[in-house]
Amino acid sequence: MKILITGVNGFLGYYFIEKLIANGHYVIATGKGENKLPFNNPYFVYETMDFTDAAAVNQIFLQHRPGYIIHAGAISKPDECEKNKPLADKVNVEGTAILLQAAKAYAAGFLFLSTDFVFDGEAGMYKETDAVNPVNYYGSTKVKAEELVQQYEHTWAIVRTVLVYGKPHTKRNNVLAIVREKLEKGELYEVFNDQVRTPTYAEDIANAVVVMLEKNVSGIYNVCGEEVMTPYEMAVKVAEFLNLDTSLIKKITEKDFALPAKRPLKTGLNITKAKAQLGYRPISFKEGLKKTLG
Repeated sequence: MKILITGVNGFLGYYFIEKLIANGHYVIATGKGENKLPFNNPYFVYETMDFTDAAAVNQIFLQHRPGYIIHAGAISKPDECEKNKPLADKVNVEGTAILLQAAKAYAAGFLFLSTDFVFDGEAGMYKETDAVNPVNYYGSTKVKAEELVQQYEHTWAIVRTVLVYGKPHTKRNNVLAIVREKLEKGELYEVFNDQVRTPTYAEDIANAVVVMLEKNVSGIYNVCGEEVMTPYEMAVKVAEFLNLDTSLIKKITEKDFALPAKRPLKTGLNITKAKAQLGYRPISFKEGLKKTLG
């Protein structure tokens, strides 16, 4: 199948492409700038494409005629969204609408990558059917985009995930690598201990997405790790794994360090549906550390 992916120069792009090519799919990888991925494969092509530009999107779709779209591109930093709401709307909402319109012409399947930040964090361990109620603008744009996807007349799917980590293959770093870098330099690392998450290994998401695509499933699926922990607890586990000084890790709370965008305190997602319908089995955080930092 021909699969077009947006936002491939972000953190997850490499993992999606690697898995799709391994399964015999042809990948049209798209990003706003130049190709930053190390693939040299006849099943891979890179195209520069700004998905907020309808003419550019239509041209790429006409050229390649994809059968499935994985929309992973977004402004995913909550503080950036809070500080520039018009741009967040343009990229996260209007860009999704443009892609859906283009996909419709080819009756292509459409998978949208979403987030636990669609929830308010009052309860935690949310199911797919729980009511959304974002507490920041990033979450709001994702809710609006989800609503557009759910109106799509062909196959659609939404994957909600949480705090993704893994080995970076582009310049886009992740929380584990940041902890390592700080502690190896002997620098103090301040990290939240009042937020609860279910951290997710990047390859687990890629595996689930490929299963969804090949089964042509529709609907919303939670895809994340099973272990519930705070970012502080994650950082300590990283330090212990690397034999670095845990005393350099300082607990803070939202009250100690105000950010432009409020964060939901307790998220974490219930993955019962993904386990039952997709055969999803996430690896442990310990195993994820080995794959990321080993």
